[in-house]
Amino acid sequence: MPISYNLIAGKNLDRLTALSDGVFAVAMTLLVLDLHAPVAAAIHSEGDLLHALAALSPRLLTYLLSFMTLGIFWMGQQAQFNLLQRSDRDLGWVHIAFLAAVSLIPFSTALLAEFIRYKAALILYWLNILILGLLLLAAWCVVRRRGLLKPDVPAEVNGAIVRRIVWAQALYAFGAALCVFDNWWSIAFIISVQLGFATAFPLRPFKG
Repeated sequence: MPISYNLIAGKNLDRLTALSDGVFAVAMTLLVLDLHAPVAAAIHSEGDLLHALAALSPRLLTYLLSFMTLGIFWMGQQAQFNLLQRSDRDLGWVHIAFLAAVSLIPFSTALLAEFIRYKAALILYWLNILILGLLLLAAWCVVRRRGLLKPDVPAEVNGAIVRRIVWAQALYAFGAALCVFDNWWSIAFIISVQLGFATAFPLRPFKG
């Protein structure tokens, strides 16, 4: 009896993990390429150097912002991968779409750094984060629907993962909305959210 190609494609979880790690590594590395040391010919004193470094601060800030963003989403993706016993074609394509959004972060970061006072640049940056969150949630829905979890994963894990993604996206959305008042308020709030997620301790397993 003929076997459908779709039944045998995308089952290797290790390959999907390796691809994800590679894309994240490249995206995180590309972020630093937008940082350039001051041109030596334009620096004639200590004051000139300090002034040039101050002008560079928006790019440094957005670099740190995006590095944390990618770190948080890498952790979120790995948390899901660690619970899987296998992958399949549907899950593979959702994660490939997720990685496409990951690879856009260097662009949205450079746009925000160049036009940090413009609301459109900040909204586009937030949309990049929103797409990442929605695709990570979609991946988890595929996992649940296709029965790809390890058999010993507690039922409470589902609630913990969904709450984490939904709460994070709600906070990011609130932060983006603050640009109505000032972009710096938005950026400061988003950074505080990221620091909260990155440094949360102690962790309560599977209880949100």
